[in-house]
Amino acid sequence: MDKAEKKRLQREYREKQKQAFFESLPMSEELFRQLFDFLDEHMVEDGGCNHDMQLTSDFLSNNNVAIEPVLSFLREHGGYCDCEVLGNVEEKFMGDAIF
Repeated sequence: MDKAEKKRLQREYREKQKQAFFESLPMSEELFRQLFDFLDEHMVEDGGCNHDMQLTSDFLSNNNVAIEPVLSFLREHGGYCDCEVLGNVEEKFMGDAIF
């Protein structure tokens, strides 16, 4: 296998991973982006992370989203508290760097 073929296969693999990630979302991508904005705004106002999922839960409740499936998804992707949702999960929505 030459270098170009190897790069092509790696690119295809990353694209499949990215597609699978977005297909597994328990709510719309737009709501996730709104969640990230909400967390950015409220964590600054509240002085940082309380190392729980209270802000995330508040956002989900206020948007009539089933909380547990989203929290489970977030934990699966490294979001165990509000700041980790931003630090670990939000990255997966940005670019190809993590796929």
